Parts: sequence; C-alpha cells; structure tokens
Amino acid sequence: MDSTRVTEHPTSFDRPSTGADPTDPRGALLPDPVPPRASGPALPAQGRAGQTPPAAGEDAAGAFEHSQPGAEQAAEADAHRPRPASEGVPVQPDGGQPGGAPTGDTPSAGVTPGGVSTDGKPADGRSADVGETALVPPGPGAAAGAAGPDRRGAPPEPDRRIGQPTAPGRPTPMRRDGDRLRFVGAATRRIARGMDLDEIVMGLCRATVPTFADAILVYLREPLPVGDERPTGPLVLRLRRTDRIPAERDTEGGFTPAAPPEPSELETVGAELCEVRPGSALAEVLRGVRPVFTDTPAARAALPELLGEERDFALPDGRRAILAPLRGRRRVIGAALFLRGPERVAFEADDLLVAAQLATHSALGIDKAVLYGREAYIADELQRTMLPENLPRCTGVRLASRYLPAAETARVGGDWYDAIPLPGSRVALVVGDVMGHSMTSAAIMGQLRTTAQTLAGLDLPPQEVLHHLDEQAQRLGTDRMATCLYAVYDPVSHRITVANAGHPPPVLLHLGGHAEVLRVPAGAPIGVGGVDFEAVELDAPAGATLLLYTDGLVESRLRDVWTGIEQLRERLAATAQLTGPDHPPPLEALCDEVLDMLGPGDRDDDIALLAARFDGIAPSDVAYWFLEPEDAAPGKARRLARRALARWGMEDLTDSVELLVSEVVTNAVRYASKPVTLRLLRTDVLRCEVGDDVPQLPRLRQARATDEGGRGLYLVNRLARRWGATRLSTGKVVWFELNRG
Repeated sequence: MDSTRVTEHPTSFDRPSTGADPTDPRGALLPDPVPPRASGPALPAQGRAGQTPPAAGEDAAGAFEHSQPGAEQAAEADAHRPRPASEGVPVQPDGGQPGGAPTGDTPSAGVTPGGVSTDGKPADGRSADVGETALVPPGPGAAAGAAGPDRRGAPPEPDRRIGQPTAPGRPTPMRRDGDRLRFVGAATRRIARGMDLDEIVMGLCRATVPTFADAILVYLREPLPVGDERPTGPLVLRLRRTDRIPAERDTEGGFTPAAPPEPSELETVGAELCEVRPGSALAEVLRGVRPVFTDTPAARAALPELLGEERDFALPDGRRAILAPLRGRRRVIGAALFLRGPERVAFEADDLLVAAQLATHSALGIDKAVLYGREAYIADELQRTMLPENLPRCTGVRLASRYLPAAETARVGGDWYDAIPLPGSRVALVVGDVMGHSMTSAAIMGQLRTTAQTLAGLDLPPQEVLHHLDEQAQRLGTDRMATCLYAVYDPVSHRITVANAGHPPPVLLHLGGHAEVLRVPAGAPIGVGGVDFEAVELDAPAGATLLLYTDGLVESRLRDVWTGIEQLRERLAATAQLTGPDHPPPLEALCDEVLDMLGPGDRDDDIALLAARFDGIAPSDVAYWFLEPEDAAPGKARRLARRALARWGMEDLTDSVELLVSEVVTNAVRYASKPVTLRLLRTDVLRCEVGDDVPQLPRLRQARATDEGGRGLYLVNRLARRWGATRLSTGKVVWFELNRG
C-alpha cells in the first residue's frame, strides 16, 4: 500500500465539489460538472447594492473558484445556485429552493423564468411529468438572484448516456429513465393481477392509456393455442379489445380513432378478423418479435393487412405508433398497437423497450391464463361427470341434491352422492367423501362411486357393499382413505337399512317437525382394512325426510362436527315449523335453507347434500303371491292379476297384464327350482315384478319364423312402458311397467 497519506473531504448533497466526475458512483446525487473558467478578478455576487452581475458566459461556479474565501462565503449567503431538486420535492412557485425566501424581482403574470408557471406547470400549457423538475436559466430582464446566474451563452448540457444535447426545459435522461422504470413496474403489477384472459387484456389497456399511449388495439390469435398444442389452421388474429382517451378529452383534434368511442360500436369492431398470410409483411413483423415503429417500411406495409385498407388512414404520421408482437412461451399469440396523437410528444427509442416489456408480460400472462382456463375446464368436466347429472325417479321416494366446491379456484374434490334404483322398487342412497379436494381425490372418488354402483346392482346388503369398497380402496393405494354412508330404502315395508363407514350420521326430519340424528354405528373409514361394518334397520315413515351430507356442511375451523350437526338439526326443525305439522317443507327449498346456515368462514371443504322424501307405497296398493314352479303357474298368475286389477278399478289393463304376466312367469317356471314370486304395485304406474332363483338374465332376441318360442320378451318390449331384469344375490327379478289409464 502507498504510504502517502490521503485525506478524504466529504462532499455534501447541497455542496457538490466543483468538477465532480460524472462516472462517480454518487452520480445520481451530483450535478453536472462545470467546465473550468479562465482565471480573472473575482466578481461579487449580484443582489446587493453596488455589485455588478458576472459577465455573459460566466457562471457562479467560476466566480467562486477564483474569489477569496471571504468573498465566496459572502456570495453563498445571498446567491441561489440552481441545484437538482431531490425526488419528491417540487419546485417552489417562486423559483427558489424549498424552504427559501423569494429573492429578487418576480416575473409578471405568475410565470417564473424559463417559462414555468407559478403552479409548477410549463407556461405553454403542457403538464410537467411526475417527479421531473427541470431548472432552466432565467429569461431576459429577470433578476439574476431570482434563479441563479445567467447561462444564456452556455450550450445545452450533453446527455451523458447517449452523448446528445438535451433541450432546455426538458427532463434529464436520468429522470426520464426513472419514470419509465416506475411506469413499467406499476403496469406489469397491474397486468400480473389478472387471473383470466379478459382481466389481463384489460389490465394492459388500463395501464397503457393514457399514461403511455393515447389509444391501444390488442389482437389475439383465434383460437389461442394451449400449451404445446400445434395449431393446424392458418394464423388468424381477432381484435380482442380497444381502448383510447374519451373523445370529450381529445380537444386538440388528434388522430382519427381506429374504432368509434361508443361502446356499442366497439363490440362490432371487436369481431373483426385478420388472417396473416405466410410470407406477408405482417408475418415478417410478427416473426421479428421485437416492437417496431410504424414509420419503418416493413411496419407501414404490415398495417393495412392488420387494420384493413380502409383504416390505414387513421394512423398518425411519424413515430407516433408502435407495433409490438405478443409472444408467449412457444409462439406469437397476438399483437398490440400503441398510438399517440399529434398534440403529444412522439415515441422515443427508449419507448420501444417499454413496449417490449408490456408485450412480454402480457403475452406470458395470457399464455398462463389459457393454461389455467384449460385446467379449470378439465376439472369442471371431471367433477361434473363424476357426479350424477340427473337423479333417478324412483317409486315411493322424491330426491334432491346439492354440491358446492371448496372454492372457485378448486372446483374438484372427493365428495359424491348417488341414488341407485334397486329391484323391488327400492332405492340405494349413497354419500361419500374422499380425503382432500384435488384431481387425485376426484379420480379416486370416481372409482369408488363406480364400484358402489356395481355392488348395488348385485343387490348386496349395505354392510357387504362397504366391505367391498374397503377392499377396493386398499387396492388403489395404502393412503386412499374415504368415508361413506350407504342406505337402502324399501317403500313397501317403510323401512331403511343403513351402514356407516366413518361418516357423519344422517338426520331424519319427521312430518310433525321433529328432527333427530339417527343412531348408526360409526364404523371405520374405507381404506383402513381388517374391520367389520354393521348395518341397522330403522323405520322410515311416510312424509319423513332423510338428509345425507358430508362433513363440509357441519365442520369448519370455527366449529366442531358435533356442534355443526346440532345446528343442522335445529335448522331443519325450525324450517319444518314454517310449513305446519301436516305439510313437509319442499325438498328444493329445504336444501337451500340448509346451505344458508353456512357462514362466511364455514367453507373449508366440499359439500355434498342428498335429501330423500319418503312417500312409500300403501299396503292397499301392493299385491304379492308365491307360485310353485309347475305348469299350472302361468294360468294361476293370470287369475290373480285379473282380481287385483278389478279391485283397483284398472280393468282396462287386464288384457295387456294377463298376456305379459303369462309370458314372464312361463320363462321363470321353466328354469326355477324354488317358488316364484309375483308382485303388483300400484303407484303412478302399474309395476309387475317376477322373481326366481336363477341368476342368468334373459336377453331380448329376434325369433326366426320356424322357432316355436323366443317371442315372450319381444311382446314385453313392445307392450310395456319400461322393462328390465336385475340380478340378485339369490337369483333375479324381471319387471315391467304399464301406464295407468
């Protein structure tokens, strides 16, 4: 290290050293250096009696440099040197520094020297930029002490960034760059706040007009490619949105807008399409990716293709328009056209960088919004297909359901409900909940729901259904956990059989308004393995309503599950009191009333709700017989059916019923080894069910002309309203329905 002792003298912000190097790291705080002056006699500062102003072309710095220390201090006390105002400190109306007293003479008409009005605005009517305060030399006739020494003979200071002179009265390049950075930061934050395509495009327009441009036109590809998709058709651009300064504010008669300002006309303009032909001027500009001024030959040739020949005249001349391609992660997805009117300063070279930043952030945001929209669409479709589109119409029971996702941004989950018709006019009611609310949970839910439908078709007892679901969950993975409640309602016996696998218990609302929580063994969740499930059989009186739900309805961060169940029970009882003791509340209104109990902070999980109103079938509307598997069974079945129809006053169906009953019973007796069952049910339709102990299901086939049999099911298919066959654990049931009257 050099042994020479170096002493540093700190330079304050207010008193920068003469001749400071502009490359100094503290350059943002230092003014421009003043070139040295020739030595000469010291001139006293102006403003006192008997003092003369400095000669033309000589500034205060030169005077201070060659004056005696005492004279320099005296001059500093009175002379006000112009210094760059710190950011956020406005220029005072009197032209002095903040906190300083006005000195010297004041210009007339409230205008400071240099054409700056006393309110901080230029005298020519242009508003000063935010954060930009340019100090200019005083005009002729103004006192030098009011705004500093006279520098009329000095040339404009050079731009240290590009080496070009800066016009007097204009902000310094450092100030302009700072404003551009602040604008780009604020604009990109506004664009990034958008979640979908419309919000991002609107954010770009609102952030640009009128701060950066007087008007903007945004074109997007039609259709927008998603991810790695390769578009097969031609490149077509659609005018997605336009924005401009309102016509009432455009008092200077600026450029003609490319689209009328009325909202009704904007809708028509937004439907315009532009096909980009390969090898055209517009295709070359879009391939270049970087923004360009429209006064370039390539851009000027591309504009008629983009805007149309009839709209090309609307653009202003010169560098008052920028065409910026919008490029996503894979390809160009659109273009943005920024416009400025003739009354505004034209775009500069640095504005191309601003347009590039806006275009890049907008394109990436649009690309991500399209991907997010596709994922949301897939999630919605997955959830919709996993849940039943329409609930079945079952005999003796009315159904209603609701499903609410955890949030709008997470519309998939593991909650499901189902209603499955069973043989004998019964119906299986299922509600379940897979852990989590993600795509994986929805996929597992779909597999378990399909398994439950298959098991229900086998007419297994509820506890056996849960046992097989538990085995299926273990095959799917060790961490696949779910809760499920499976109930079977029989409208003939007015009974319900319920089995539970770790699910919240159902609530039964009686006709008189009393609501009770059914005591059902809780059981272990599905997926635990090695546990037994227990089923209980309970009364299901006519007019009662059974409510099955998932834990998202009764459990949240603000309350535990049992507190929520009690609130649900009280809500059901209060709702039933409104309709009176003899009339149950409507199902749809009841479901809406139940969901209204959720508070603002109670939506932590998905909610599945299934309500079943038990109407039942009266014993007088049921006829049931056992028939021995012998040749006389079909004739006996015809006589029994005829008597039942006569008792119900349905003699007009006698011929059809006798024919169909004879055909179905004949097929059952031919293969059965145990007694055959025959049951007639009178509801809104007439239903006939024939059961036997043979598991094979009959199939409809076309009999040949030489066949002696095989036409029984053909007759059933032609005469019956509906028919079907269901396999049971003990055999099968063949049924058909006929319209009454």
